Amino acid sequence: MRALVYHGPGRISWSAVADPTIEDPTDAVVRVEATTVCGTDLHILRGDLPEVKAGRVLGHEAVGEVVEVGRDVHRLRPGNQVIVSSVSACGRCRPCHDHVFGQCRGGGGWILGNLIDGTQAEFVRVPFADHSTHRRPSVLPLDDAVLLAEVLPTAYEIGVRNGAVGPGDTVVVVGAGPVGLATMAVARLYSPRRVIAVDLSAARLEAAVRMGADAAEVPGRMIAELSDGPGADVVVEASGEPEGFVLCTRAVRAGGHIAVIGTPGRPVTLHLESLWCKNVTISTGQVATSSTPWLLELLRFGRLPVSPLVTHTFALDRAADAYEVFSHGATSGALKVALRRA
Repeated sequence: MRALVYHGPGRISWSAVADPTIEDPTDAVVRVEATTVCGTDLHILRGDLPEVKAGRVLGHEAVGEVVEVGRDVHRLRPGNQVIVSSVSACGRCRPCHDHVFGQCRGGGGWILGNLIDGTQAEFVRVPFADHSTHRRPSVLPLDDAVLLAEVLPTAYEIGVRNGAVGPGDTVVVVGAGPVGLATMAVARLYSPRRVIAVDLSAARLEAAVRMGADAAEVPGRMIAELSDGPGADVVVEASGEPEGFVLCTRAVRAGGHIAVIGTPGRPVTLHLESLWCKNVTISTGQVATSSTPWLLELLRFGRLPVSPLVTHTFALDRAADAYEVFSHGATSGALKVALRRA
């Protein structure tokens, strides 16, 4: 088969690699129908995650068709259409019993495109397939379904739920990329008073307004007003930039929540000298994807309008072009970039 192979910082290629096979009895092999490029993939390409070794097939989000299953896979059979979760779950360890699949201690967690070959390929081996996939209803479009692999669960679990968004809250999202915009969409389900987007890109601020933000501005006056005034109840850091986290600490009210979603590629300074007296709760987290079944039902019944998040579609063999467009999203207007089987 062919796949997108990482060759070290700044170097990727669409190359021939060995076909994936069943290695463990809980594995499945899935033919990839759609996958995406994630901000974490860009961090890998920049060399921010040295644990990802040269020769790795990248990608950790996919939708596809099961073509083979191991003898201990009981919930799937060849021909099933599935959503492949970005994190794998053994289903046996304590974190998995607690539905914290991103912290799996039985060989799962974030391994696809990290410790084992990933989804930006024609086929992918999916470990612990019974616990790491979800059946895709035929009525759910590919571009919507692929958002359930990581983006929507991350927005809900790490942003909205960890941030304790509730009715009447003022919610600020710093970073209007795909996961930030998804956070705004999911937060709307909880009847906040205001949802405010902050970003440096005019194109992404316009996208935030289309996704339902009540205000969308570059950092400056809005943050200053929140800092000097009552502050925001919930601030979600979705940019992954150290400066974004500093903005969050300025915007949050006393007793408020800061939920960190973005993956920093550089060290981030925590100014406890100014935060310790504000009773602020700061949360971080690796997505669990335990919320995927609930989010899937919301999508099926039209309660979560997120289709505009997928702005660009490429054939799988144009994965390198997709990376280029996605990496310049602030100017290209790219939000979520989908790769599809031709």
